[in-house]
Amino acid sequence: MVLTGRRPPRRRVAVAVTALTSAIALGAAGCTGADRDMFRPGAADAGDPYVPGHGNGGYDVKNYHLDVRYDPATDRLTGRATITATATQDLSRFNLDLVGLQVGAVTVNGTRAEHRRDDGELVVTPPDGLSRGRPFTVAVDYAGVPTAVSDGALGSGGFLHTADGAVALGQPDSAATWFPVNDHPSDKASYELAVTVPDGLSALSNGVPGPKSSADGWTTWRWSERTPMASYLSTLVIGDYRVVTGSHAGQPMITAVAASLPATGGAAGSLARTGEIVDFLASRFGPYPFESYGGIVVADDRVAYALETQSRPVYGPAFFADDRPNPGVVAHELAHQWFGDSVSLTRWGDIWLNEGFASYAEWLWEEHDGGRTAQRNFELQYASTDWSQPSVEPGRERMFGAAVYKRGALAVHALRRTVGDATFFRILHTWTTERAAGSGTTADFVALAERVADRQLRPLFDAWLVGGAAPTLP
Repeated sequence: MVLTGRRPPRRRVAVAVTALTSAIALGAAGCTGADRDMFRPGAADAGDPYVPGHGNGGYDVKNYHLDVRYDPATDRLTGRATITATATQDLSRFNLDLVGLQVGAVTVNGTRAEHRRDDGELVVTPPDGLSRGRPFTVAVDYAGVPTAVSDGALGSGGFLHTADGAVALGQPDSAATWFPVNDHPSDKASYELAVTVPDGLSALSNGVPGPKSSADGWTTWRWSERTPMASYLSTLVIGDYRVVTGSHAGQPMITAVAASLPATGGAAGSLARTGEIVDFLASRFGPYPFESYGGIVVADDRVAYALETQSRPVYGPAFFADDRPNPGVVAHELAHQWFGDSVSLTRWGDIWLNEGFASYAEWLWEEHDGGRTAQRNFELQYASTDWSQPSVEPGRERMFGAAVYKRGALAVHALRRTVGDATFFRILHTWTTERAAGSGTTADFVALAERVADRQLRPLFDAWLVGGAAPTLP
């Protein structure tokens, strides 16, 4: 995530809350009577204080299969979500996060299930309890006019209706505005998407493109992201776009720029460097972790940020204002493919693990591209940092503050200066390899760094990430 620096007015956050769980009856016949008494509801919250009410407990999602249809003329979305999951406890009922949309039928393992709405939660009660460790499938039919959500730091997100289509995007929440979901990064899953839109419009999303088909004035676009993805990294961009389809390193490369933006120059020229930037970052961080590449530049000024949506980041138009190139923001969002996307957060209080490394990648890229060295950027940032603000547990209101981004980057370079280049890059490679497609915490990273470096590093991280005074330069 990168902000343009413009802070939209603070608005009330629309909270998406729910909980998903596993379903399969106990044995072949299910559970009834006394057996049912041993089952209990899954938690309606992931327990993360930075996003109260988001996420759910009692199950682990494996895959989302989404089949949606969107008509920009009416702003109406209809969809069916088929979700496969595994129960992590004996479940009597479970929740899914879903904001605003109306729900029709809900089935669990092919059988009608009771359901009700509780604000942003869809509460599902299957006819039989779902046994711990067993897979289950829940299908939800839903429809309505999707809503946007607002965040004091980022402005508009969620499902945004635009002049020619829509943009579904946002951090920390957006997914629940257009499909039922366990909306917390601790529960990653693979995704398959089929989205049907009027002929002539593009429908862009994450992952590898599939075959398109058309009938009766509508076109269905298909996408597949097989590597586990956090829900906030999913995106759907619909409208009039200049789409460039190619390949890089034998994998699909899809970039797109809104047709209302210049055809050449800043946005298009910056996205054209995606492969070059990925190759450079791979030389520092390890192999690129996904099966496709790309990027999307939208024209909606409400998107005053860039977001690392998995395999295909989305950029707001202000990053390329006056048609100026901006490869630095591309480097930032592509670095997130390793730090934040492949290795995701277990909890939002550790968001520096995403933003500190992505900000440091900007310094690495600038040096590689003939600009200031990483050391010079480190010196300039060190001199201007407010050391009273911590990078770890910055507080909900400062999730996207300078301490998370810039102080986080300072800590990364301080680690490099302390352990030397060879050990430093071995630490990064080990983290992105051992934790690939998973998640981690600050404590996990410190422990790994100490193991690889074979020395104590906790005092270094404490000083650079959370200490209240300027640390001594290593």
